[in-house]
Amino acid sequence: MTHKLWAEGLGTALLLIGVVGSGIMGQTLAGGNIAIALLANAIATGCMLYVIITVLGPISGAHFNPAVTLAFWLRGEITTKPALAYVAVQIAGGILGVWSTHAMFDLPILQTSETLHRTGPAQWWSEGVATFGLLFVIFGGLRSRPDAVPTLVALYITGAYWFTSSTSFANPAVTIARAFSDTFAGIYPGHVPAFIGAQLLTVVLAHAILRRLFADKG
Repeated sequence: MTHKLWAEGLGTALLLIGVVGSGIMGQTLAGGNIAIALLANAIATGCMLYVIITVLGPISGAHFNPAVTLAFWLRGEITTKPALAYVAVQIAGGILGVWSTHAMFDLPILQTSETLHRTGPAQWWSEGVATFGLLFVIFGGLRSRPDAVPTLVALYITGAYWFTSSTSFANPAVTIARAFSDTFAGIYPGHVPAFIGAQLLTVVLAHAILRRLFADKG
């Protein structure tokens, strides 16, 4: 279990380094062109996801996301105590990843997002769509082609940065961690609870739908 927790914490930290670091670099080099900055952000995040899922998946299952852990718990594939431990290290790892990124770019380590407001029904619905799609990809991939899951998730999130209005957080740990960065990838802390609520509600709904869609025939 210790190895699994280290894998979940490290993987989530690396995910946030990819998300926040590429956002900072993209914004710095894009010269004010937000589309280019977002493109860099999406590609780097997708690349990081492919790497960490491939490398750490055999150790912990590569959740890196409390919503994914909740989905596996609802399926009875992880018990309560390990699930809670996963969530704790995912959140801690995400925040440490953000702080590490700030250090790399010589920014104040401790900060909160004061300028990036992400709220309203469209954003919350977007997070629902993004989270449902992520679970669809994971559980559909596990049923049909388990070896392709790292690629499927990486491609999905790269695309979802562009086809969702919220830029597809789809992850409570990522949402919390991004509130600790007043950079391109940040989110105003006051808007975090609604994002997480939309994500977790979607997990419950997705579980009811996907367990039937991907049920074994016969």
